Amino acid sequence: MNKLLIVGSVAFDAIETPFGKTDKILGGAGTFIGLAAANFDINSNIISVVGGDFPEKYLKLMQNHKVDISGIEIKKDEKTFFWSGKYRNDMNTRDTIATELNVLEKFDPKVSDAYQEADVLMLGNLSPTVQSSVIEQMKVRPKLIVMDTMNFWMDIMLSDLKNTISKVDVLTINDEEARQLSGEYSLVAAAQKILTMGPKYLIIKKGEHGALLFDKENIFFAPALPLKEVFDPTGAGDTFAGGFCGYLTKTNDFTFNNMKNAIIAGSALASFTVEKFGTERIQNLDKNEFYDRIQDFINLVDFQYPK
Repeated sequence: MNKLLIVGSVAFDAIETPFGKTDKILGGAGTFIGLAAANFDINSNIISVVGGDFPEKYLKLMQNHKVDISGIEIKKDEKTFFWSGKYRNDMNTRDTIATELNVLEKFDPKVSDAYQEADVLMLGNLSPTVQSSVIEQMKVRPKLIVMDTMNFWMDIMLSDLKNTISKVDVLTINDEEARQLSGEYSLVAAAQKILTMGPKYLIIKKGEHGALLFDKENIFFAPALPLKEVFDPTGAGDTFAGGFCGYLTKTNDFTFNNMKNAIIAGSALASFTVEKFGTERIQNLDKNEFYDRIQDFINLVDFQYPK
């Protein structure tokens, strides 16, 4: 069975949207990635760190979704990473209320021998030096290395970030970050410039407006599925990454054409995440629902133009 290795945060979130608010709930990039990848028949392994305050039920939840959690370090005398945010009425902008790094501040992931034979490595949004250290620990390079990052690292660690980008196969960022990293306003021009930095593929996420996939010769656009309600966008991008990597791990095909399918798989799973708070929707997803939503994507863009 093909293997996916995930390195990312397992955390607490507290979220407020126009539709309601939560106390501390399960969150973290690694969590969403792992739960999304669980929809594919693969071995998913996660490397992360939590504090002694992290509930056993959340660890069991991931185990029940066939995510190997033996790589999650538990620091009993410390606290788990916590983020709190409030979304504005348009659901596209949010204000961070609190960020408590806690155990994540000194996170130093170790890749054990059991995790060395990964087919795909997914590096969640972490310090680029941490991401690089994981790549350097791999005795055999995975067939595909996917990296997520954000504008925060562009602001404070640009040189380190570019060094890490040069080592990966796929970079995923949003449109604002693509413009900042490249210095180009046009996303096509931005992609061309970023691809000279090392990655073979670039994914530019545009939230409710879909996602773009680039290599040096090709462009593919995947729309976002129009939804009646968007309840909570938190974790949608990480769910997308989990679906993308899970599909590619399962199919073991890393061509541009197959990445189109992976983009749709990731987009479909992300469309479920936004329907409920946190991981609630994705953790209770039925596979038939998933396949029906894939068909919704097909129907959304299917047309024949008369000659």
